[in-house]
Amino acid sequence: MKNITFILSLMVLSTVAFSQKSFYDFKVKDIDGKEFKLSSLKGKKVLVVNTASKCGFTPQYKELEAIYKLYGGDKFTIIGFPANNFGQQEPGTNQEIAQFCEKNYGVTFPIMSKISVKGDDMAPLYKWLTSKSENGVMDSEVKWNFQKYLIDENGRLVDVEYSKVKPDDDKIVNWIKQ
Repeated sequence: MKNITFILSLMVLSTVAFSQKSFYDFKVKDIDGKEFKLSSLKGKKVLVVNTASKCGFTPQYKELEAIYKLYGGDKFTIIGFPANNFGQQEPGTNQEIAQFCEKNYGVTFPIMSKISVKGDDMAPLYKWLTSKSENGVMDSEVKWNFQKYLIDENGRLVDVEYSKVKPDDDKIVNWIKQ
């Protein structure tokens, strides 16, 4: 009887493990509305950031671009997701957001189409990022603009850094470099 219980437990656990979506299973739209497969990022560490153009943390675009220029390439990238969930601080269209990022901060890292990062209309990727039952690692809540999710080169969520932690903080830079 113990063996049967053990085997059934293993079967249930393996079903749960295999039913979880991977970071790489998601497809999103880039700022121009074109499909962007996260599977194209396999083997890279990824910093996922929800952004806004009219926020006190908006100057973090400068630091994001600096670390992207320094470390971006085969081993690391950043993807920004504009969101208007906090204080209506990202009211623009995708085209306006793209122009703002380029004109004011020279952003060259990938920016995606505007999404919702919380609430009933939360984007599927952010459901995965914020739910342990989906990502297998931790629960979190997107508390404000410029929250950072650290995804390792195997597509696993490894940490969350809140808005006050700057993109060039030693903790993030050391993670990129290791």
